[in-house]
Amino acid sequence: MYSETTRSITVTVKSFYLDEHSSPSDDHYVWAYHVRIENRGRDTVRLKSRHWRITDNRGHIEEVRGAGVVGEQPLLRPGESFEYTSGTPLPTPSGIMVGTYQMETKGGERFEVKIPAFSLDSPHQSVRLN
Repeated sequence: MYSETTRSITVTVKSFYLDEHSSPSDDHYVWAYHVRIENRGRDTVRLKSRHWRITDNRGHIEEVRGAGVVGEQPLLRPGESFEYTSGTPLPTPSGIMVGTYQMETKGGERFEVKIPAFSLDSPHQSVRLN
C-alpha cells in the first residue's frame, strides 16, 4: 500500500493486477486500484476533481482529468473517509500512477491533495538484473 498526507487529508492506494481482464498476447494489461481518502483535519472538505498521470514502462504518459471520482464528489467531514475502486489498462506489463485531488473547504478555499505514486506491476513483467 502507498499512502500520503496533505493538509490532514490522507490518501492510501493499493493496486491489483487483473489477470482475467488482461490479454498479454495483445499487449493489454489491466489493473484495479482501491483508494481510501481520510479527513484527519478539522475542516469539512469536498473532493471536486482529480488529475492522474499514468506512465507505462515505455515512458508514454497519459493524463486524465475529471470531476470527482467514480461519478461522485464526496463530502468528508472531520473523521470521515471515502473509499472507491477504479481501474486502468496499459499496453505494457508495468507502469506507475500518481496524481492529485482538488479539494474545497466549506468556505470555498480550494487546495490540492497529493495521491501517492504507486506501481502497476504484472507477473508478465520481465525483470532484468544489471
